[in-house]
This record gives sequence, C-alpha cells and structure tokens, in this order.
Amino acid sequence: QVQLVESGGGLVQAGGSLRLSCAASGMIFSLNAMGWYRQAPGKQRELVASITPAGSTAYADSVKGRFTISRDNAKNTVYVQMNSLKPEDTAVYYCATNWGGRPYWGQGTQVTVSS
Repeated sequence: QVQLVESGGGLVQAGGSLRLSCAASGMIFSLNAMGWYRQAPGKQRELVASITPAGSTAYADSVKGRFTISRDNAKNTVYVQMNSLKPEDTAVYYCATNWGGRPYWGQGTQVTVSS
C-alpha cells in the first residue's frame, strides 16, 4: 500500500524559509511523478509544484522563483524548498502521486506564515 508522509511544516515569519519533505513507500518511487499541493482555509486545493521521474519541474505562478521542488530517489523522498514566504502561503501542504491508476495523498503538514 502506498504511503506518503509529509514533514517540515511550522510557523515562520514573512520572508523566511521552510523545507517540506515527503517520504514515500509502497511504490516504485523513481518511476512516479510527484506533486505538492496546498489548501488554505475556505479555498480549493491547488497544485504548487510537480516533478517528473526524469526531474522536470513545474510551478504555480504564485510560487515561481520562490519554491523549488526536488527528489531523492535513493531516499524515496520529494522535497519542496520554500523561500521568501508570504502570509498568503499559509495553508496545509500535501504531497501526492498516482500509482496503479489511483491518486494517493499524504496527511498534510501545516505551514503558517506570520506577517
């Protein structure tokens, strides 16, 4: 069974940085695209960043130049480095993937950016 476990969230002041990690198990990690999503209170969940098995990346316009997604296939882990954080980045952050034709989500990690 696929499991995704996020870590690294917390409270940070505006302008600060955090790095989120997502450890995956139960699948062949190196073969899978991975994504980071976020959901703020009262808003829909949105895709923040994604990375293909080959390492190609894509970002939401709102985080381009500030967030960097990466992966370590030896550790079955995907990261997102978040710099220059803004209060509007406050949300629960989830990692996600598809395996065997269905989506899988982690439990989420809270990121709160104070002004």
